[in-house]
Amino acid sequence: MAPQPVKEHNNEQQGAAPQHVLSIPLEDQPTERGPYSHERWIIGKVLRMAGSPPVAFELWNGERVLPDEHTESQFTIRLTDHKALYQLTANPNLAFGDLYSAGRLHVDGDLPDLLTTLYRSVHQARKAWPRWLEALWRNHAPRPTGLDDAKENIHHHYDLGNEFYQLWLDTEEQQYTCAYFETPDLTLEQAQLAKLEHVCRKLNLQPGQTVVEAGCGWGGLARYMASRYGVKVKAYNISREQVSYARQEAQRRGLDHLVEYVEDDYRNITGQYDAFVSIGMLEHVGAENYPVLANVIKRSLKPHGLALLHSIGRNRPTLTNAWIEKRIFPGAYPPGISEFISICEQGDFSVLDVENLRLHYARTLEHWMQRFETHADDVTRLYDEHFTRAWRMYLAGSIAAFRASSLQLFQVVFTHEDNNQIPQTRRHLYASPAAPEAP
Repeated sequence: MAPQPVKEHNNEQQGAAPQHVLSIPLEDQPTERGPYSHERWIIGKVLRMAGSPPVAFELWNGERVLPDEHTESQFTIRLTDHKALYQLTANPNLAFGDLYSAGRLHVDGDLPDLLTTLYRSVHQARKAWPRWLEALWRNHAPRPTGLDDAKENIHHHYDLGNEFYQLWLDTEEQQYTCAYFETPDLTLEQAQLAKLEHVCRKLNLQPGQTVVEAGCGWGGLARYMASRYGVKVKAYNISREQVSYARQEAQRRGLDHLVEYVEDDYRNITGQYDAFVSIGMLEHVGAENYPVLANVIKRSLKPHGLALLHSIGRNRPTLTNAWIEKRIFPGAYPPGISEFISICEQGDFSVLDVENLRLHYARTLEHWMQRFETHADDVTRLYDEHFTRAWRMYLAGSIAAFRASSLQLFQVVFTHEDNNQIPQTRRHLYASPAAPEAP
């Protein structure tokens, strides 16, 4: 399916549901013939190349194929037509999501559990793949993230409409980033507020300080810093829908004298601040722009200031899954930890703290997916069934990636290399619970 133009979402529009690239269904591929012997062989071969996971394929005539006679299936993947088989074989990284979204591939069993099993199995098996297979089943380089490109990339994902995200994000601050489950019994709302508090403590915020935020989402962190720590915040974002919501919410809470939301790119940040923070934006920056980001932070941070970057990442540089980059997050590139730290190297910064919250993000996504499923009919009403299935696949795949350690979540704190006015221990982070008590 070729990408289709994205239609602007309009909250005032009545009648037909807004269109999006994921709302364009793939062509139905009905078939009446049974599978050929070579098609059965292809499926068996694909399963063996994937490490012989406990997965069966059910073909369009009901016939089941296992990787070998010794494997017992825990999951079943069902294909509705023979063309789906060839699409899947050509590049499963792209076709699996497309076929699932279009209803031509179905899964019997828990979707996140299936994908976790596949990720782990493929990770081990691919070490023995021939080069031609790596080339065939390839991901591709992310789309550009220049000034104009970045706006279009962000529009594709974040400007779907606030109503959509409000269905399944937390109700307190509408955080679309990893929560901090300080204890396993926290609600999503408590864990997201704990994340905001954890970030503020790492920045060692003091009343009267100034903070600049790059990529502020719906503005929850800026409001939290202003209301809880008495700092002035200037928050940048290029998503028009998010900025509009953030401004209205700051005014409603009487915080607009402390928080300024700027609809602009991080590259245009001006002024100097006691703290620089970015939560969940680095994935969209692009590795080619890391020197620019390093320079922005360097010029924006006062001599004794602290900076914190919070981002999805990887243990080593790897391209983003082809389907995620093409259909969900255009331009996305979670950096390897070495690439992440290169930002600090390029800015002559001193790294103070690195924390990995990978399993916290898996738990966050489990909460999101549960809420998403509760409101699946509402999502379909806003868009269509194709869109709903695509986002179900995206959330399930993300859960699996963090469980299987394909993705990490890094928080890195750093400062100018000659700054000696820094906390000597981490005691201030854990002196009291970060999460608020349940109401």
